[in-house]
Amino acid sequence: MHAPMAIRVSSSVAATASNRSLLLVVAGVALALLASPTAVSARRRPVRLRLYMHDIVGGPGQTAVRLVKGPGPENPSMHPGNYFGDTVAVDDLLTAGLAAGSAPVGRAQGTYMTGSMSRPVFVVAVTLMLAAGPYSGSTLVVAGRDDTSQPVRELAVVGGTGALRRAAGHVLWSTARVESSLHAVLQLDVHASVPAPSKAAAAALLVSSA
Repeated sequence: MHAPMAIRVSSSVAATASNRSLLLVVAGVALALLASPTAVSARRRPVRLRLYMHDIVGGPGQTAVRLVKGPGPENPSMHPGNYFGDTVAVDDLLTAGLAAGSAPVGRAQGTYMTGSMSRPVFVVAVTLMLAAGPYSGSTLVVAGRDDTSQPVRELAVVGGTGALRRAAGHVLWSTARVESSLHAVLQLDVHASVPAPSKAAAAALLVSSA
């Protein structure tokens, strides 16, 4: 006499298990979509820049000054007179082209420190202040390890201001030309992104610019 009730109970359990499985599948798909590059790129806008940084450590037009003579041993992989812990402040010119006479686009301001006792490595912390182009008035903050024995180094974009607020990404950092023992030109290829404006913000911007 109790068989129909047993059938109903087992059917209810099976339906509950099926619903749980469906919920797990839906949740898994949602997480996959959130983690996908397409979903991320839809929420962020790419920033691509190529800049040239002129680091002049002495003579006319000097833009880099040693603040601290490192107490550590002399670095055997670098020119004589370079010590572990040497710290240099920079206010380097940024240009659109390789030549120093190219159009100026901003300044690289910050420090670099000799960060290895045996390798030609600098620990870099600079702010790229942009004064021309679509990001004029904005900044990018760059930090990382610059091993000058490597042709291309990767440093991190850790933030920004203005139109580049909350920037994230990396900079491919290379020595483009050595003009003299006092003047090196670095090529900075910026691969970053910033949050894409919301539809409401974009609409407000269009209204304000109309």
